[in-house]
Amino acid sequence: MLPLATLWRIARRDLATRIRGLRLLAVCLFLGVATLAAIGSLTRGITSELEVRGQTILGGDVEFSLPQREATAEEMAGFRRVGTPSATVRLRAMANDPDGEALLSELKAVDGAYPLYGTMRLESGVRKGPPPPGGIWIGKDLVSRLDLKVGERVKFGETSFLIDGVIAEEPDRLGEGFTLGPVAIIGLADLPATQLIQPGSLYESKYRVRLPDSANPEAVGKALTAEFPDAGWDITDSSNGAPGTRRFIERMGQFLSLVGLAALVIAGIGVGNGVASYLAGKRPGLATLKVLGADSGTVARIYGLQILAVAAVSIVAGLIVGALAPAIIGAIAGDVLPVKPGVAIYPLPLAVSAAYGLLIAIAFALPPLAATRHVPAAGLYRATVSGAARIDRQTVIAVAAALAAIIALAVGTAREPLFALSFIGAAIGLLLILVGLGWLVRRTASRLPRPKRPLFRLALANLHRPGAATGALVVALGLGLTLFVTLAAIQTSITAEIRSTVPQRAPSFFVLDVPRTETARFQTMVKGADSKAEINMIPALRGSVTEFRGQRVDELAELPEGAWVLRGDRGLTYSPVLPNGSELVGGQWWAADYKGQPLVSVEQEVATSLGLKIGDTLSVNVLGVEVQAKVASFRTVNWDNFGLNYVLVFSPGTFDAAPHNMVATVAVGPEAETTLSRSIPRAFPSASLIAVRDVVSQVTTLLTQMSQAIAAAASIAILAGIAVLIGAIAASRERRVYDSVILKLLGATRGQILGAQGMEYAVLALILAVLALALGLASAWYVVTQLFEFDFAPDPLIVGATLIGGAGLSFLIGIAGSWPLLSAKPAQALRSL
Repeated sequence: MLPLATLWRIARRDLATRIRGLRLLAVCLFLGVATLAAIGSLTRGITSELEVRGQTILGGDVEFSLPQREATAEEMAGFRRVGTPSATVRLRAMANDPDGEALLSELKAVDGAYPLYGTMRLESGVRKGPPPPGGIWIGKDLVSRLDLKVGERVKFGETSFLIDGVIAEEPDRLGEGFTLGPVAIIGLADLPATQLIQPGSLYESKYRVRLPDSANPEAVGKALTAEFPDAGWDITDSSNGAPGTRRFIERMGQFLSLVGLAALVIAGIGVGNGVASYLAGKRPGLATLKVLGADSGTVARIYGLQILAVAAVSIVAGLIVGALAPAIIGAIAGDVLPVKPGVAIYPLPLAVSAAYGLLIAIAFALPPLAATRHVPAAGLYRATVSGAARIDRQTVIAVAAALAAIIALAVGTAREPLFALSFIGAAIGLLLILVGLGWLVRRTASRLPRPKRPLFRLALANLHRPGAATGALVVALGLGLTLFVTLAAIQTSITAEIRSTVPQRAPSFFVLDVPRTETARFQTMVKGADSKAEINMIPALRGSVTEFRGQRVDELAELPEGAWVLRGDRGLTYSPVLPNGSELVGGQWWAADYKGQPLVSVEQEVATSLGLKIGDTLSVNVLGVEVQAKVASFRTVNWDNFGLNYVLVFSPGTFDAAPHNMVATVAVGPEAETTLSRSIPRAFPSASLIAVRDVVSQVTTLLTQMSQAIAAAASIAILAGIAVLIGAIAASRERRVYDSVILKLLGATRGQILGAQGMEYAVLALILAVLALALGLASAWYVVTQLFEFDFAPDPLIVGATLIGGAGLSFLIGIAGSWPLLSAKPAQALRSL
């Protein structure tokens, strides 16, 4: 065997003379690796930034959150004993300008120690502690929407505040979670004067503690919980200051990574086609090497080194683009991201992307390379006529091992391995279906009666003749058209959910913190504005689940899969009747006049995740008091009706001793909306009015961003599909040159040759359009209903137009790829055979 240096010298010199044949391999690998590296680096960049800025995002080393109450003197003493505490109170409240306009805001009261970490920055400069007594800092959205200025006044509850500054940077903004309005900050000492906090008001107290450097936040949290077992607080430490944001980013990153992996697998088919086309063009060189005494192994190693070199350059180029992507995306779309990713190199996602690229190159380049290894020199010279050789067992084993490594890598690096495995299974299933369809088309075409018209007969023969690229074309066209349909169906379903379904079901307002004693006056006011108004009022409390089926939540090493209800505090209510939007699926509902042991009805999916059965116990902590109830029934809940939906609904009398208020949904006409948006905040200063159109706007923005991210990743897959189609055409070019030349010698015109090939592509496009419609809609259904949990409502016109456009584009690409064949010179082409 020749030394590696000698093999590389031969490979390099040969590669320098004609590298263009491997351009398809380079483009496909570059697209796939760059996509994966960009998605992985961006995800890691955001999560790393969340980790680095954990203390600033959280506002401390550890946070104790209490719903609807403030810490006791004993609890405050416990906080001071372990570190330096800072107290904040956060609630929704209406901001009223001097002209009577009102806007829902997030009012936040802070103490003198705020912020413990980070910098509170106003447009006028950095501040420490709260605003001056009677002063307020407001967000930019509040300034623009109520047309306010520094030095003017804005009213919250019963107090008018002087605007002392406009907020430029709130250090713990991300850690506060989702908000329904612009923020306003006042001093904690000024909060009582607003009279917004009454018995039963919905608010949240947070106590952030700055610990000594040697302290362990998790250990401190456990110690204080053991000291105050009935506190009912939710503990978060700085290692995960924004858990909801982190979970969303990681899950979205995993989904997009799998889409990127699908794009890379599609690109792998292009790699195989590109290598096959390249080696077909190198056939004289392969034969010459064998005639000069080189064995099959030496020849395979020479061309394997060429393929590996081009693959390595493409992978490195893709990694460079992927590594730069977080900084570029952060600069372009920084406001869309929860935090700007740090400017750094993240080795793990780059290493994973490189491994994927290398494995894909091996899996798809080996078969065409091995096909020439076991063919003698004379066979290589005759390959155009006799076709390719079979692949040996060693190559099959190597390819299988590479594919198995790809699957293992995808599942092993996934946040949710089962989801990753199902995604990969679906992708493999799609490829097998397309490969099977290609075989079926060839077999069917070979058995059909021969048409009498020459062009039709030629087009039919092109589908099954020796060396026909029907299988590769079916896979390429099928993948491209399926991706077109899938993307169109996803986009139009999301648009339909946002623009049509939600507004039709939604009420005009949510109203929070309506005093229980004022329900009659509230209803009278709404009915006075619109006699046909629909009002739904229910009690509202906040509490956290502390026990289920005898298991204490704080003693669980890990929460059960899907048991999100155990994270933090939840909305609770009680009702004598089955709530609107709920359907009983197990157990019995209590009588309207029920009095007895507390009972609870649990949403079906949550009950399943907790393993609950009828008769099991479930305990909640409300205002420091633990209440145990027996599970009486299970319900399904229509979450997307914009109604008052609760996971846990208790029997009447369960929370009689706990102070609480009412929440309401109000559906009125457009004129009444304008009237009530002014009159309700004035008549009920402690109530918060949420305009549903604002909620819909925020949801629309979020879902639009998600669908755009999916579209961007899927676009790479579509580009890879187009590259595969081009590669399939290129791989069969030499065979088609031979056919074209023979037909010309027999008297065929260019139009007839092009027409026959056009018929071939048209037949394949028509067959695959039907299959792509079914497969694309099925894929889109899964994403829309299982990932987003929306109704599946694709727009038939847009989906149809996209399918026709995709099929037309594929047809044009096929014709464009065939055009150069018409200019082939017979003498030159025949001499090369």
